Amino acid sequence: MDTMTLWHLTGWEFAALAFAALLVGFSKTAVSGANTVSLAIFAAVLPARASTGILLPVLIAGDILAVLTYRRHAHWPTLWRLFPAVGAGVVVGTVFLVWADDAVVRTSIGVILLLMAGVTVWRRRQAEGEGRPDAAGQPGAGGTRAGRVKARSYGVLGGFTTMVANAGGPVMSMYLLSAGFRKLGFLGTSAFFFLIVNVSKLPFSAGLGLIDGRSLLLDAVLVVFVVPGALLGKWAVTRIDQRLFERLVIAATVVGGLQLLLP
Repeated sequence: MDTMTLWHLTGWEFAALAFAALLVGFSKTAVSGANTVSLAIFAAVLPARASTGILLPVLIAGDILAVLTYRRHAHWPTLWRLFPAVGAGVVVGTVFLVWADDAVVRTSIGVILLLMAGVTVWRRRQAEGEGRPDAAGQPGAGGTRAGRVKARSYGVLGGFTTMVANAGGPVMSMYLLSAGFRKLGFLGTSAFFFLIVNVSKLPFSAGLGLIDGRSLLLDAVLVVFVVPGALLGKWAVTRIDQRLFERLVIAATVVGGLQLLLP
């Protein structure tokens, strides 16, 4: 794998990666989707393809902390609706990575994220004033034909984007917002979703040569910075109201999409 070891990083490069790891922890316990900034930092400091493999264990560390924090708020019926489609998306993403270069990957994911954000904003405005459920009260909309189609569509896109660029967070954020989740239900459901999905990606990433001993050594150092980020996120989320929370999630998605489209 064309990557660099911890000893090949300059002080500024390591500081940038450490900040990105801290931001991963924050995004997992506060504003999901913000870790697209981390993705951009990793891709800027490290070889682009290799950066996805190095970032994955850091994301898993954040997922574990998020699950420990919000495990009581997960909505499992939503997760079970998503997982089959996500699995298909991961397989498609793996095949895509075999032939796609970095430029194609970045452009594809950026366009998808911006389209998702636009559709979600439009749908939120259309549904303005309607009641929104928490995780404990998620409606049975997923059982309707439209609900199933939406879950499958977002699931495939989520699996694809998380496999090719670790960028599934914004896609799933858009799905959960469109489904009406409030803060704690949103964070609890997404925590379990990404822990399971990211762990399942490990053999695919290793098989593609994106994870090896050198990348894991760098991960072992960077994971230390995930913890304070997660604690900061836990402190911040109780001070963010629902409307601001939704706007931050959408804004993080737009920023992430734009970053991927920039040369």
